[in-house]
Amino acid sequence: MNKSKTVTRRDFVRGVAGAAVAAPYVITSNALGSADVPPASERVTIGLIGCGGRGSGVFRNIIGSGGQPIAVCDSWENRRERWAQQIKGTPYADFREMLARDDLDAVAVASTDCWHVHHTVAAAKAGKDVYCEKPLGVCIREDLICRDVIRRYDRVFQYGTQQRSSAHCRYGCELVRSGYIGDVKELLVIAPDSNPGGSSKPQPVPEGLDYDMWLGPAPWQPYCGQATGGGGWWHDYDYAIGFIAGWGAHPLDILQWGYDTHLAGQWEVEGTASIPETGRNNVVMKWDVNIGFANGVKMEFRPGPNYTQFTGTEGWIGISRGGIKADPPSLLEIKLKPDDVHLPESRNHGGNFIESVKNRQDAVSNIDDAVRSDVISHVSDIAIRMGRKIVWDPAKKEIIGDEQATRKLTRAYREPWRL
Repeated sequence: MNKSKTVTRRDFVRGVAGAAVAAPYVITSNALGSADVPPASERVTIGLIGCGGRGSGVFRNIIGSGGQPIAVCDSWENRRERWAQQIKGTPYADFREMLARDDLDAVAVASTDCWHVHHTVAAAKAGKDVYCEKPLGVCIREDLICRDVIRRYDRVFQYGTQQRSSAHCRYGCELVRSGYIGDVKELLVIAPDSNPGGSSKPQPVPEGLDYDMWLGPAPWQPYCGQATGGGGWWHDYDYAIGFIAGWGAHPLDILQWGYDTHLAGQWEVEGTASIPETGRNNVVMKWDVNIGFANGVKMEFRPGPNYTQFTGTEGWIGISRGGIKADPPSLLEIKLKPDDVHLPESRNHGGNFIESVKNRQDAVSNIDDAVRSDVISHVSDIAIRMGRKIVWDPAKKEIIGDEQATRKLTRAYREPWRL
């Protein structure tokens, strides 16, 4: 399926930190196709990085949409072995070995948050297309590197913001972009909050877990049950940024689909939040962020049920995962005209990814919008941690006049991992 030129297996494994020997593989009779199975040249072969609950759900959706599973990778031996048996594929403990396969077209990335961009970048450089779960990066520098690599290597990228494959979400954003609420004046984004807690008591590393590989680029700390999900590692700042991005990605993505925040001039961002001082979980919680765009539009971002609202001079439209509402209600009776804005249509997120890989076109949740929505989470988090207003310039992709805040655009990585 993958027709673009890629590095050889040997070159790729040698070129990534901590190179390992790739396992051999063979061409089976199924590769030639049959009456019920199309030949390999017409199939999209897919691998999974991160075989936990979320990764398994994503993988099933992609497989059910026509992807042919051939490999899985996880730091937990039992997880990768179980999936490998189900798909009659190959299990890998090291993602570099899996990515070195010449017969792999694409991967689904559902690993620990601190790994998302590292895995995506490595896959793109190996010539693989990528479906990546949210959030994208754990800092803005990762986001920008990821976008650059995806575009430079001409890879298809699908972000795990499944609401873009819902008809009512698309329709609401089309109404906004077509001007039916008038000029946009206010934006409201609400996302589920992170959780406190999580044990900080060191424990023995469980048998079957490669804890060093699980940690990857994140700072080392004693094993405290993180990899089992106890307390939620996604609420630990060493590995993630929390639900301000992990859940915020969904309503922020709908915001970006309906309104171009990156074209609204400089942003003035300020916010407050609570950060737990006990337990392992230490990301921002109960956040309240306000953003003023240079064009006069105001935005509020806070915790609560997943929701995005656009308010204009002629009414408002609110979109959640479960439905859409408006004032006046007559807005929802509008039938879009041919010359109105019509956004890309997708009825199945995994299916859209597979078709995009086949057709070599942008998926519905493309890398550009993934970065734009993720950046909102990060500048919000930075403003909160600074305790003062910051100014973000989306054109220059930098924080203006604040050296201390600028340092938070990146993170240090544990050796030997780097981007």
